[in-house]
Amino acid sequence: GGVVYVNYGRREDFEQLRSLGIALNGSIAVARVGGGVSFAEKVWFAQEAGHVGVLIYPDPADVPQDPRRLGLHSNAVISEHVHLGSGDPFTPGFPSFNLTQFPSTQSSGLPVIPAQPISANVASKLLSQLSGVGCPRGWQGRLPYVQCVLGPGFTGPGERKMKMAVYNTMKPVLLNNIFASIEGKVEPDHYIIIGAQRDSWGPGAVKSGVGTALLMELARTFSNMVENGFYPRRSLLFVSWDGGDFGNVGATEWLEGYLTMLHLKAVAYFSLDQAILGDDILSVYTSPLLADLIEGAIKQVEHPKHTGQSILSLVRRQGGWRNIVKPLYLNSGAYSFTAFGGVPAMQLHFTEDARSYPFVNTQLDSVGRLQELLQGRLRSVGRAVGELVGLMVLKLSHDHILPLDVTCYSSTAQQLSSKLNQHAAQLQSRGLSPQWVFSARGDYSRAAKNLHEAIKNSDIQDERLARLYNTRIMRVEYYFLSQYVSVVETPFRHVFHGRGDHTLSALADHLSLLTSAPHLFDEALFRRQLALFTWTLQGAANALSGDVWNIDNPL
Repeated sequence: GGVVYVNYGRREDFEQLRSLGIALNGSIAVARVGGGVSFAEKVWFAQEAGHVGVLIYPDPADVPQDPRRLGLHSNAVISEHVHLGSGDPFTPGFPSFNLTQFPSTQSSGLPVIPAQPISANVASKLLSQLSGVGCPRGWQGRLPYVQCVLGPGFTGPGERKMKMAVYNTMKPVLLNNIFASIEGKVEPDHYIIIGAQRDSWGPGAVKSGVGTALLMELARTFSNMVENGFYPRRSLLFVSWDGGDFGNVGATEWLEGYLTMLHLKAVAYFSLDQAILGDDILSVYTSPLLADLIEGAIKQVEHPKHTGQSILSLVRRQGGWRNIVKPLYLNSGAYSFTAFGGVPAMQLHFTEDARSYPFVNTQLDSVGRLQELLQGRLRSVGRAVGELVGLMVLKLSHDHILPLDVTCYSSTAQQLSSKLNQHAAQLQSRGLSPQWVFSARGDYSRAAKNLHEAIKNSDIQDERLARLYNTRIMRVEYYFLSQYVSVVETPFRHVFHGRGDHTLSALADHLSLLTSAPHLFDEALFRRQLALFTWTLQGAANALSGDVWNIDNPL
């Protein structure tokens, strides 16, 4: 087909191309790396737009490409999987422990069009020959000899087209996840999980080496503590995951295998993947249930680049510790645990302020290049990350009452209530009432507050009582997995962190159409979205309230 330059391949980029009248159907998209969307999302949006293939390249505007200054060579490609999901894409929603037990079923997130990474040099040769409308403002990259035009035609005589083909071979491969454990003394059946990806396509210093080294060091440290007389209250589970580069396959298949009991056992998960991409700025991608652990940890750990100063002291200059807390993202090692498994999860990243580490997912991701970026401070940054995770794991494994903030989702639900209030008149004119959402949010807020008060007024040294409270606390994340969508078709069922029509973000986006594009508002779909979200929230409130005789739901 013809070739169309689609900028970063975001949904809004394709919408802008349509508004400009560019013919997308039957053409091959060329997208650049970055823009806040993964390769999988770029390919998914291109497929939705009617493209028949996607080529993805690193543009010098986004990825440094001067080998003399710690940049990629212009012939280098960046690789990433394109499954809009995680795990084995041919056993969606169930484990591939033994493929003979299940018929092969293709994941709904697996694209049906080919995708291929290309280098900046190849992209330059293609895009320099395009003809058509000039690029919108802000779409111009820094490829040499390229005057930014959109295509889909080529310059020169005749109607030239490009042929694209991908020759992949499919074969079964045995994956090996490796586990080690330290058994808890009081609640051995409740455990905190620490994990890291072990595989990579290239040398994988950042992709798998750093995380594996941190995992081994944390396991060694906690083992030494046990040898010296320390026993955690809850168990610790250390896991080295296989198949991470194909979409966290090893971790997701394990989650799928034990999905029905994990919420009864797993307190939290900490991913050590890609923890060190620099030594300046700490970012914490987490379930909000774990967010309050951050402040206590960064108060006690020295910043790897600023000797004698805690991480908290530097974070305060940037506006406070809550500014470093961010939502989980699809390609992170922690995302599936929360969005699919209903287990609170966290992943930490140290990054550079002035420049990025451009070698992740390339054949150049080596320890030497990482050390060069960090100016020899890899050990000190690794120590800081290890101490941060170790302190949070220690608190979760040792405190009588689990330090998870069950009130956090009240404020998130409140944001929806505010948006519904803004559109109250338009909703009422269509016979829609947000009353039940308000009621469910109020019930959840009261249940969370009552639990907090009950714990404060109880003897937490009473082991039976402490266990009852902890059981209710550790199941909160699981309560927000929608029971009304199929785990096969919609694996990320979490209404706050998941993906699909059942989520809060989908509901809010649909609601905004009342103002931006009323003709696109689908009343029947919105009623369904509102009902499913409301009852998921109400179910979480009921479960958090405790025994059924403490629940009062008018019929």
